[in-house]
Amino acid sequence: MITLENITNHELIGLTTQIVESTNNQIIGFGGKVVDETRSTLTIQTQNGLKMIPKEHSKWKFTINETQSCVIDGLTISKRPEERLKVKKNG
Repeated sequence: MITLENITNHELIGLTTQIVESTNNQIIGFGGKVVDETRSTLTIQTQNGLKMIPKEHSKWKFTINETQSCVIDGLTISKRPEERLKVKKNG
């Protein structure tokens, strides 16, 4: 089960997210549902369509169960999803 404590070791697809801080001021505030993830990007379904955004250089607010949220530095999640899952299984 995904929790605030183990979110960085889980699949992010399906979670609601919002960019709360970034070196690119134009993407601050973008948010929506994560629909795809690569090592360096998240693809978000926004009100204006799909947006592929680099993980690095941004801080992401993720919401779990519509009631809990946390902010994660993009560097923390800049790995392939399967690499983060391996950390969970081995750690």
